[in-house]
Amino acid sequence: MKLLIVGGGGREHALAWKLKQDDPTAELIAAPGNPGIASLGRTVSVPANDVDGLVRLAESERVAVTVVGPEAPLAAGVVDRFRERGLAVFGPTRAAAQIETSKRYAKELMAQAGVPTARAFAHSAVEGARRAVRELGAPVVVKASGLASGKGVIVCQTVAEADAAIDRMLVQRAFGTAGTEILVEEFIEGEELSLFAVTDGQSVLTMLPAQDHKRLLDGDRGPNTGGMGAYAPVSIGTPELVEHACARIIQPTLDAMREQGAPFTGLLYAGLMLTTDGPKVVEFNCRFGDPETEAILPLLSSSLLEPVVTVATGGRLSDARPFEWSGRHAVTTVVAAAGYPDSPRAGDVIALAPEEADVHVFHAGTSLSRDGRLVTSGGRVFAVTGVGSTFAEARARSASAAARVAFQGRQSRGDIGWREARRQAAQQVDAGAT
Repeated sequence: MKLLIVGGGGREHALAWKLKQDDPTAELIAAPGNPGIASLGRTVSVPANDVDGLVRLAESERVAVTVVGPEAPLAAGVVDRFRERGLAVFGPTRAAAQIETSKRYAKELMAQAGVPTARAFAHSAVEGARRAVRELGAPVVVKASGLASGKGVIVCQTVAEADAAIDRMLVQRAFGTAGTEILVEEFIEGEELSLFAVTDGQSVLTMLPAQDHKRLLDGDRGPNTGGMGAYAPVSIGTPELVEHACARIIQPTLDAMREQGAPFTGLLYAGLMLTTDGPKVVEFNCRFGDPETEAILPLLSSSLLEPVVTVATGGRLSDARPFEWSGRHAVTTVVAAAGYPDSPRAGDVIALAPEEADVHVFHAGTSLSRDGRLVTSGGRVFAVTGVGSTFAEARARSASAAARVAFQGRQSRGDIGWREARRQAAQQVDAGAT
C-alpha cells in the first residue's frame, strides 16, 4: 500500500511512524515531510497547503490513501478536491473543518446541538467586544475566531487586559485574518483534557485522553504556544468520563453536522474543560492534535491504519473493534527554538544523542542545511516522548532525553505532567495515612 502523509511536523512524524509499524511493507510518501520522516519513507517538496500540487502528487504516485495532518490544507478544501478526483483521503471537508477554522461556527453548532460549552459572543468591532467583556466580567477569555496555530487565545485576568487583547487582535491585527473576528468568552475553571475520536461521520472510535501544556514556561507561566508537551493516559480521564463525553459532546456534534449537510469524517479532537458541572468544550479541532498525538500513538497496540483506511475509502466503523492500548504511560516534552513562540529562530545546528529504548524523538521543525547538517527550521523543533510502565518512569525518560537535544537557544519545560505527578503524590500520602 502506498500512503501519502500531508504535513511536516511532529504529528506527521508520529503518524508516519505508527502507520509504518502497522504495515511495514507500506510505502510512505510525505509532503513536504521532514528529516525524521525521511528515515521511514520518501519526502517530496510539495507544501502542505498546495492543494493542486498534492492532487497531482497523489495521482502521479497512484497513492492508495492520503492522511492530512495540519489544519491549513483542510481549511483550503484539500479533502473536497481529492474526493472530486476519486482519491481516498482521511480528513474532513472544508465545510466540516469549520468546526476548527471558525470558532463562531463551532459555538453556534454547539448551541444547536445542546453541547455544554462556555458562553461566548462573536464580534468584529472593538466597541462591541468591549461591551461583551463588561457583560461577562473578568477573568474572561479573548479568542481569535480563525486559525492562529494554537496561539490566538488570551486569558485575561482584568477588564484592562481584555481591552488590550481586543486591541491587539482587532486593531493591531496581531493574528492577521484569523483575528478579524473574535470571541469574548466566559472563563470556566477546571482541568483540561484532550479527547480524540476517529469517525466516519456517525460511528466513533475514541482514543486515550491526553493532557496538553500550552504555556511556554514551567508552572504554566509565559505566553500561549502550540503546545510544549503532553502525556497520556490521564488518571482523571476515566472510561466513564470518556463515555459521558461521547454521549453528550462527540455524538451530538456529529449528528448536528450531518443535519447541516456537513458530515465530519476523519479525526475530531475535543478540547474539554472538566468543570464541577461536568465536561465542557473549550474548542474543537478538525485533525490530530500536536503534541498529544506524539504521546498517544506510542501507546496504541492495535492498528491505526485499518480505521484510517476504512474512513478514507468511505467505509463504516460500526463494526470496528475499539482501539487497544499497551497499558503503559507516555510523556512528551517539546524542545522549541530560540525566540519561540513570537519569533522563532531558524538555522541553529542540532546535536542529537544516540537512539535509546522507549524514547521516540519526533522531528517537528527540522531541516537539512546545504552542507547536510540538521538544523532548526520551525518553532517547535522536536517532540521527545518517553514511554514507561509507570507515569514517573515515562516522565523521567522524556525529560532526560529532551535535555540531551542540543542547539543554541533551545527551550523546553521540565514539568510536563505536573498535575498528574501531584495527584500521584497525594494518593501516596493518603495511602500512607491509612
